[in-house]
Amino acid sequence: MSKFGELINVTKPVLLDFYTEWNDSSAAMHPVLRDVAAALGDKAKVIKIDVDKNEELATALRVKGLPTLMIYKEGEMVWRQSGEQDANTLIGLIKEYV
Repeated sequence: MSKFGELINVTKPVLLDFYTEWNDSSAAMHPVLRDVAAALGDKAKVIKIDVDKNEELATALRVKGLPTLMIYKEGEMVWRQSGEQDANTLIGLIKEYV
């Protein structure tokens, strides 16, 4: 969990994608997140977190539906949504916090 704090306690916005390999909606988000990361470059971070390998963190953050997307800025959650999102929506949201 302390490693999670290091991930989100940065000045640039961090988009977290909680996913599993076996979930179709999670799999559909992989190319979308690649596009988001490419569009934002070094202005933001995009981090994928496998719920199966990080059960304790997923439970602590009450991740129920997949994928669950969160944006953190300076250690605080500023946005959260479950379900698929398109790249333009995510890019627009993240740009609000750059």
